[in-house]
Amino acid sequence: MSSNLQGKKVLFITANSGIERDELLKPMQALKDQGASVTHASVKGGEAETWLKDSEKDVTVQSDTQLKGLSAADYDLLVIPGGTVNADTLRQDSDAQRLVQEFRQASKTVAAICHGPWLLIDAGVVSGKALTSYSSVRTDLVNAGADWVDAQVKVCPGQNWKLITSRTPDDLPAFNEALSQALQAA
Repeated sequence: MSSNLQGKKVLFITANSGIERDELLKPMQALKDQGASVTHASVKGGEAETWLKDSEKDVTVQSDTQLKGLSAADYDLLVIPGGTVNADTLRQDSDAQRLVQEFRQASKTVAAICHGPWLLIDAGVVSGKALTSYSSVRTDLVNAGADWVDAQVKVCPGQNWKLITSRTPDDLPAFNEALSQALQAA
């Protein structure tokens, strides 16, 4: 177990259902294995249900807390897993939108995979940025002023903050590496 991320704090945010399992659990484990402290916050707190390929209910996990009352000041990185239901719920949640905006204003890294960039659109942070996502989110990103690219992972530095996006669970190795590098630089 490497400890190169010792002292770094990561916040994963989700709904309470419809989370793409691997997009939540694999990055969480990869960052924990490197020594990062990981918090999973869900909209309501408590149980959160993961799914496989947006169609099969999978495992239920316990989130550590609820979104309400959390602050970007307490974390180094924000991660938004995908899953269509998860992302569609998060994009409508005012606390999730607020957290994305706080991370941006605090010059901290925000990462989203698959359908997760929907929340970035509703938080108003994609205009003029280069991002990737699940292919069906492309039009939404372009309509919100983003430059969509087809890549395993896209790291887009902002003026003072960094945005990391990825397409699907197949891209998790590249996504996880980008998360690790961003935390090492934080």
